[in-house]
Amino acid sequence: MTLDTNGPPRGSPARGNASHWCPVSSQPIPTRVVLIAGPSGSGKSSLAARTGLPVLRLDDFYKEGDDPSLPLVDGSTDIDWDSPLSWDADTAVTAITELCRTGRTDVPVYDIATSSRTGHEVLDIGRTPLFVAEGIFAADIVARCRELGVLADALCLRGRPSTTFRRRLLRDLKEGRKSVPFLLRRGWRLMRAERSIVARQTALGAHPCARDEALSRLTAAAAARARVPATPA
Repeated sequence: MTLDTNGPPRGSPARGNASHWCPVSSQPIPTRVVLIAGPSGSGKSSLAARTGLPVLRLDDFYKEGDDPSLPLVDGSTDIDWDSPLSWDADTAVTAITELCRTGRTDVPVYDIATSSRTGHEVLDIGRTPLFVAEGIFAADIVARCRELGVLADALCLRGRPSTTFRRRLLRDLKEGRKSVPFLLRRGWRLMRAERSIVARQTALGAHPCARDEALSRLTAAAAARARVPATPA
């Protein structure tokens, strides 16, 4: 299912120009964001790709592996990449607000396997009225996006912890994200904590739902933004 019936899906990491999503108008269109949160492996990237909307990947705003402010897992020397302290929320919010204001922003390109930023690129969404920002820390910026007036909706994907564990492990092994022992330790820890992760993200303002309900809410948000009149230049 794609929400954009006028062109091919746009939710892929290619981050192409998505101006085809807009009504024909010479005036700027008020752009808003749907934040998609959820535990690692819950299907956020797949859902975003299915919508056909432009996608900002919030995982690209991770801190680099040599950053002294990175948190550690309690009782371990492992970096806690599931802590919001491992992520640059300020830069992510700046990117979202720039996309809503101008339709363009500069984003880092992050390599999870090496825990480093390997470059940067311009994300151009044109005059698209709605885009998606997805990542495990999306719920942490719900309040800030709402206060800035750029939030259309915030979702938290949820499912069976065992399914999430299997999906996450297969993905991370396929992509060589980290060492196998690290992935197994992390996966087991996250499976046990999944319900509390969902509860925390819900408390931060993200609506908990499965994929089908999430797609329905995204469809409603897209329809609502399409009806908003263009603002004066």
